[in-house]
Amino acid sequence: MATRKQRAPVQYVQLDGLVVLKLIKHCQEEGAGGTDLVQGVLLGLVVDNRLEITNCFPFPRHSEDQEDFNEVQYQMEMMRNLRHVNIDHLHVGWYQSTYFGTFINRPLIDSQYNYQDSIEESVVLIYDPLKTTQGFLSVKAYRLTPAMMKFHSENDFTTENITKHGMTFDKMFEEIPVVTKNSHLVNSLLCNLEEKDKEADKFNFLDLATSSMLQKNLRQLMECVDATTMDINKYLNCQRQIMRQQQAKQQYLQKRQQDNAMRAQRGEPPLPEEDLNKLFKPLQSPPRLDCLLYSGQIDNYCQQISSFSTQSLGKLFMAESLQNDGQSN
Repeated sequence: MATRKQRAPVQYVQLDGLVVLKLIKHCQEEGAGGTDLVQGVLLGLVVDNRLEITNCFPFPRHSEDQEDFNEVQYQMEMMRNLRHVNIDHLHVGWYQSTYFGTFINRPLIDSQYNYQDSIEESVVLIYDPLKTTQGFLSVKAYRLTPAMMKFHSENDFTTENITKHGMTFDKMFEEIPVVTKNSHLVNSLLCNLEEKDKEADKFNFLDLATSSMLQKNLRQLMECVDATTMDINKYLNCQRQIMRQQQAKQQYLQKRQQDNAMRAQRGEPPLPEEDLNKLFKPLQSPPRLDCLLYSGQIDNYCQQISSFSTQSLGKLFMAESLQNDGQSN
């Protein structure tokens, strides 16, 4: 695994074409059309201000019956074998597929925190196979911000701690630019393939059928908004219960003061002191991390919908102008 040293911060990620092809192949073979998540390990090294990812291998799927399977031992054995054949074997992060950009959740936050805590320069690559099938290669690199690392390390996700750190959904992740690099031989091969390509295939990007992608993104957005509403209602109900408990506590204290005053007039000793926490057990507020994650996911959906809408409107305006020119001629 990569050693922790004082390095300049990573400005961009350089991705080998081999890694992209392996990632796509892994999703096609085990991703069940994009609905099942696939994950794997990224290997490479840090050079100056860039993170070079030169190879990867998938996490193996195993059933619940295979209880003796050790994922850590498997990863170490794979990296040892790659080192023997003189391939970059330093662990620099991990990758995960996503379904319509649905990746901002608690498991990803926890996994990336563990990676960055042990490997400072590590990133997570998010690959969207369904968006890629529409002609847009979707590979993005993310890391947790220093503020999110500090906030997560305290493991206190209450409203007070969120306010203390000033944490918002746009301060959780930072996206790092991704650059794909191929060797000169691969570039020469791609140029030859492009020359042999049919002329008709060059206009596939003009396909107007993007409404299905917009509908699915909108449906995912509505489900996320509903989940956010349920989480907010849960928090508001807890706040109401805390307010009722505070009112009951104040009423109990007032009644106790009145009883002690009456006993003092009669010359009787005051009532013994009682622990209020035993009478009124403190209510714990629900953690607010889920609300931050829902907000970040909603923002991601909105960005995707805006991107698809802009492209669709541009294609429709171009198609309309072509149709008008054809009718005038």
